[in-house]
Amino acid sequence: MSVELESEPAPTRTGWRAVRARLVARPTLNLAYRIGVAVVGVAVLMIGILSIPYPGPGWAIVFAGLGILATEFAWARRTLYWLRDKYRRGMAWYSARGPAMRVSAAVATFALVLATLWILGTIGLVGGWIGVEWQWLRSPLKW
Repeated sequence: MSVELESEPAPTRTGWRAVRARLVARPTLNLAYRIGVAVVGVAVLMIGILSIPYPGPGWAIVFAGLGILATEFAWARRTLYWLRDKYRRGMAWYSARGPAMRVSAAVATFALVLATLWILGTIGLVGGWIGVEWQWLRSPLKW
């Protein structure tokens, strides 16, 4: 007399995991999906990197871009963990330096923003709107 043990059924995937499992089963769609994730992730990452020096959510955008990439790529997951650790250490170091460091960092950030606006011609453009046509306000790039 043999007794058959019923094995538990494999857990069924629902929601996004089910969609992702169906994509993995079709190599062409899987490749297209991974390319799409790469394009979107790199675009968000680049926007984040460009916005780091400016007031606002630059680092949050960088982490979002890496998070998008990390859903599909192991190198991005490792980079995200490494960068998050470095960011936390850097912010702890920065916070421990006191008010003089914060003021100097704020002044440096302000100077960087002004320099970028000047190079891109924004300051000269706004000056023209209010009737100030000084030569030194114009961008050195000669738009």
